[in-house]
Amino acid sequence: MISDEIREELFKLQDVKYRDFQVKLIPTVDPERVIGVRTPELRKYAKDLLRRGDYQDFLDDVPHKYFDECQLHAFIISGMKDYEACLREVEKFLPLVDNWATCDQMSPKVFKKHRPELLESIKKWIASKETYTIRFGVGMLMEHFLDEDYDKSYPEMVSKLRSEEYYVNMMTAWYFATALAKQYETVLPYIEKKKLDARTHNKAIQKAVESYRITPEQKEYLKSLKIKK
Repeated sequence: MISDEIREELFKLQDVKYRDFQVKLIPTVDPERVIGVRTPELRKYAKDLLRRGDYQDFLDDVPHKYFDECQLHAFIISGMKDYEACLREVEKFLPLVDNWATCDQMSPKVFKKHRPELLESIKKWIASKETYTIRFGVGMLMEHFLDEDYDKSYPEMVSKLRSEEYYVNMMTAWYFATALAKQYETVLPYIEKKKLDARTHNKAIQKAVESYRITPEQKEYLKSLKIKK
Protein backbone atom coordinates (compact mmCIF):
# COMPACT_ATOMS: atom_id res chain seq x y z
CA MET A 1 0.00 0.00 0.00
CA ILE A 2 1.29 3.44 -0.93
CA SER A 3 0.78 4.81 2.60
CA ASP A 4 3.05 2.12 4.05
CA GLU A 5 5.69 2.82 1.42
CA ILE A 6 5.53 6.55 2.16
CA ARG A 7 5.82 6.09 5.92
CA GLU A 8 8.81 3.80 5.47
CA GLU A 9 10.48 6.37 3.22
CA LEU A 10 9.83 9.18 5.72
CA PHE A 11 11.56 7.24 8.46
CA LYS A 12 14.54 6.72 6.14
CA LEU A 13 14.70 10.52 5.82
CA GLN A 14 14.47 11.08 9.58
CA ASP A 15 16.79 13.61 11.22
CA VAL A 16 16.51 13.13 14.99
CA LYS A 17 18.21 16.41 15.90
CA TYR A 18 15.88 18.27 13.58
CA ARG A 19 12.90 16.47 15.12
CA ASP A 20 13.94 17.59 18.60
CA PHE A 21 14.19 21.17 17.34
CA GLN A 22 10.94 20.98 15.41
CA VAL A 23 8.71 19.78 18.26
CA LYS A 24 9.40 23.04 20.09
CA LEU A 25 7.91 25.01 17.20
CA ILE A 26 4.64 23.10 16.96
CA PRO A 27 3.28 22.87 20.53
CA THR A 28 -0.17 21.70 19.38
CA VAL A 29 1.34 18.49 17.96
CA ASP A 30 2.17 15.46 20.11
CA PRO A 31 5.98 15.00 19.91
CA GLU A 32 5.42 11.28 19.36
CA ARG A 33 3.81 12.15 16.03
CA VAL A 34 6.89 13.94 14.70
CA ILE A 35 9.34 11.90 12.60
CA GLY A 36 11.69 14.78 11.87
CA VAL A 37 12.00 15.10 8.08
CA ARG A 38 13.42 18.38 6.84
CA THR A 39 11.19 20.53 4.64
CA PRO A 40 13.40 20.39 1.48
CA GLU A 41 13.29 16.58 1.65
CA LEU A 42 9.50 16.62 2.00
CA ARG A 43 9.14 18.99 -0.95
CA LYS A 44 11.37 16.81 -3.08
CA TYR A 45 9.48 13.66 -2.13
CA ALA A 46 6.14 15.35 -2.88
CA LYS A 47 7.39 16.25 -6.37
CA ASP A 48 8.46 12.65 -6.91
CA LEU A 49 5.02 11.38 -5.91
CA LEU A 50 3.30 13.94 -8.14
CA ARG A 51 5.41 12.77 -11.08
CA ARG A 52 4.53 9.15 -10.30
CA GLY A 53 0.86 9.98 -10.00
CA ASP A 54 0.02 7.19 -7.55
CA TYR A 55 -0.54 9.37 -4.48
CA GLN A 56 -4.35 9.41 -4.31
CA ASP A 57 -4.64 6.49 -1.91
CA PHE A 58 -2.28 8.31 0.44
CA LEU A 59 -4.41 11.48 0.28
CA ASP A 60 -7.47 9.39 1.04
CA ASP A 61 -5.81 7.55 3.94
CA VAL A 62 -6.60 10.15 6.60
CA PRO A 63 -6.20 11.16 9.33
CA HIS A 64 -2.48 10.55 9.12
CA LYS A 65 -0.63 9.20 12.12
CA TYR A 66 2.44 11.40 11.72
CA PHE A 67 2.91 15.16 11.41
CA ASP A 68 5.41 14.62 8.58
CA GLU A 69 2.75 12.74 6.61
CA CYS A 70 0.49 15.78 7.00
CA GLN A 71 3.28 18.02 5.75
CA LEU A 72 3.83 15.77 2.75
CA HIS A 73 0.08 15.79 2.12
CA ALA A 74 0.12 19.61 2.08
CA PHE A 75 3.03 19.70 -0.36
CA ILE A 76 1.34 17.23 -2.71
CA ILE A 77 -1.82 19.35 -2.74
CA SER A 78 0.30 22.45 -3.35
CA GLY A 79 1.76 20.89 -6.49
CA MET A 80 -1.46 19.68 -8.08
CA LYS A 81 -2.10 21.28 -11.47
CA ASP A 82 -5.85 20.70 -11.85
CA TYR A 83 -7.70 23.45 -9.98
CA GLU A 84 -10.93 21.57 -9.32
CA ALA A 85 -9.12 18.46 -8.11
CA CYS A 86 -6.81 20.57 -5.96
CA LEU A 87 -9.70 22.47 -4.39
CA ARG A 88 -11.49 19.22 -3.59
CA GLU A 89 -8.40 17.92 -1.80
CA VAL A 90 -7.99 21.19 0.11
CA GLU A 91 -11.61 21.00 1.26
CA LYS A 92 -11.13 17.40 2.40
CA PHE A 93 -7.86 18.10 4.20
CA LEU A 94 -8.54 21.44 5.93
CA PRO A 95 -10.78 20.01 8.70
CA LEU A 96 -7.94 17.62 9.61
CA VAL A 97 -5.22 20.27 9.88
CA ASP A 98 -4.24 20.69 13.53
CA ASN A 99 -1.18 22.95 13.47
CA TRP A 100 0.09 26.20 11.99
CA ALA A 101 2.97 24.60 10.07
CA THR A 102 0.85 22.28 7.93
CA CYS A 103 -1.67 25.08 7.41
CA ASP A 104 0.95 27.55 6.23
CA GLN A 105 2.86 25.08 4.05
CA MET A 106 -0.22 24.40 1.96
CA SER A 107 -0.12 26.96 -0.84
CA PRO A 108 -1.38 25.53 -4.14
CA LYS A 109 0.39 27.09 -7.12
CA VAL A 110 -2.65 26.58 -9.33
CA PHE A 111 -4.69 29.01 -7.20
CA LYS A 112 -3.06 32.06 -8.79
CA LYS A 113 -4.62 31.13 -12.15
CA HIS A 114 -8.12 30.91 -10.69
CA ARG A 115 -8.46 33.93 -8.42
CA PRO A 116 -12.14 34.77 -9.11
CA GLU A 117 -13.26 31.26 -8.12
CA LEU A 118 -10.74 31.13 -5.28
CA LEU A 119 -12.16 34.29 -3.71
CA GLU A 120 -15.50 32.61 -3.09
CA SER A 121 -13.77 29.74 -1.30
CA ILE A 122 -11.68 32.18 0.75
CA LYS A 123 -14.83 33.94 1.97
CA LYS A 124 -16.24 30.60 3.08
CA TRP A 125 -13.01 29.56 4.83
CA ILE A 126 -12.76 32.84 6.73
CA ALA A 127 -16.37 32.40 7.89
CA SER A 128 -15.56 28.94 9.29
CA LYS A 129 -15.40 28.13 12.99
CA GLU A 130 -12.31 25.94 12.56
CA THR A 131 -9.03 27.59 13.62
CA TYR A 132 -6.82 26.43 10.78
CA THR A 133 -9.50 26.77 8.12
CA ILE A 134 -9.83 30.45 9.07
CA ARG A 135 -6.05 30.83 9.18
CA PHE A 136 -5.72 29.23 5.74
CA GLY A 137 -8.40 31.52 4.30
CA VAL A 138 -6.71 34.66 5.61
CA GLY A 139 -3.36 33.36 4.37
CA MET A 140 -4.71 32.82 0.87
CA LEU A 141 -6.29 36.29 0.87
CA MET A 142 -2.92 37.72 1.87
CA GLU A 143 -1.04 35.74 -0.77
CA HIS A 144 -3.33 36.33 -3.73
CA PHE A 145 -5.29 39.54 -3.13
CA LEU A 146 -2.92 42.26 -1.94
CA ASP A 147 -1.51 43.23 -5.32
CA GLU A 148 -3.27 43.71 -8.67
CA ASP A 149 -6.45 41.97 -7.48
CA TYR A 150 -6.69 43.95 -4.25
CA ASP A 151 -9.98 45.47 -3.18
CA LYS A 152 -10.62 47.68 -0.16
CA SER A 153 -13.34 45.30 1.01
CA TYR A 154 -10.81 42.54 1.72
CA PRO A 155 -9.11 44.05 4.81
CA GLU A 156 -12.60 44.92 6.04
CA MET A 157 -13.46 41.23 5.90
CA VAL A 158 -10.39 40.27 7.94
CA SER A 159 -10.81 43.12 10.43
CA LYS A 160 -14.18 41.71 11.49
CA LEU A 161 -12.63 38.46 12.69
CA ARG A 162 -12.82 37.98 16.43
CA SER A 163 -11.29 34.86 17.87
CA GLU A 164 -9.81 33.53 21.08
CA GLU A 165 -7.47 31.37 19.01
CA TYR A 166 -3.85 32.49 19.01
CA TYR A 167 -3.14 31.10 15.54
CA VAL A 168 -6.08 32.96 14.01
CA ASN A 169 -5.06 36.26 15.60
CA MET A 170 -1.42 35.89 14.58
CA MET A 171 -2.42 35.33 10.95
CA THR A 172 -4.72 38.36 11.15
CA ALA A 173 -1.79 40.44 12.43
CA TRP A 174 0.43 39.06 9.67
CA TYR A 175 -2.22 39.94 7.09
CA PHE A 176 -2.45 43.56 8.24
CA ALA A 177 1.31 43.96 8.47
CA THR A 178 1.67 42.73 4.89
CA ALA A 179 -1.29 44.83 3.77
CA LEU A 180 0.34 47.92 5.28
CA ALA A 181 3.47 47.18 3.27
CA LYS A 182 1.54 46.78 0.02
CA GLN A 183 -1.55 48.97 0.39
CA TYR A 184 -0.52 51.46 3.07
CA GLU A 185 -2.96 54.30 2.38
CA THR A 186 -6.13 52.20 2.35
CA VAL A 187 -5.11 49.88 5.21
CA LEU A 188 -3.72 52.48 7.62
CA PRO A 189 -7.21 53.61 8.77
CA TYR A 190 -7.79 50.15 10.25
CA ILE A 191 -4.86 50.80 12.56
CA GLU A 192 -5.66 54.47 13.18
CA LYS A 193 -9.27 53.64 14.07
CA LYS A 194 -8.22 50.58 16.10
CA LYS A 195 -10.52 48.17 14.30
CA LEU A 196 -8.62 45.10 15.53
CA ASP A 197 -8.54 43.74 19.07
CA ALA A 198 -5.70 45.25 21.10
CA ARG A 199 -3.29 42.30 21.00
CA THR A 200 -3.72 41.73 17.26
CA HIS A 201 -3.46 45.47 16.62
CA ASN A 202 -0.13 45.71 18.42
CA LYS A 203 1.21 42.54 16.81
CA ALA A 204 0.31 43.88 13.35
CA ILE A 205 2.25 47.06 14.10
CA GLN A 206 5.21 45.07 15.41
CA LYS A 207 5.35 42.93 12.27
CA ALA A 208 4.92 45.96 10.00
CA VAL A 209 7.75 47.82 11.73
CA GLU A 210 10.01 44.81 11.12
CA SER A 211 9.33 45.01 7.36
CA TYR A 212 11.88 46.59 5.02
CA ARG A 213 8.97 47.63 2.79
CA ILE A 214 7.73 50.13 5.38
CA THR A 215 9.53 53.50 5.34
CA PRO A 216 11.26 54.84 8.49
CA GLU A 217 8.67 57.62 8.68
CA GLN A 218 5.80 55.14 8.43
CA LYS A 219 7.38 52.97 11.10
CA GLU A 220 7.61 55.85 13.56
CA TYR A 221 4.00 56.78 12.96
CA LEU A 222 2.82 53.19 13.36
CA LYS A 223 4.71 52.89 16.65
CA SER A 224 2.80 55.91 17.93
CA LEU A 225 -0.46 54.05 17.28
CA LYS A 226 0.26 51.15 19.61
CA ILE A 227 -2.36 50.48 22.24
CA LYS A 228 -0.87 50.78 25.69
CA LYS A 229 -1.86 48.09 28.15
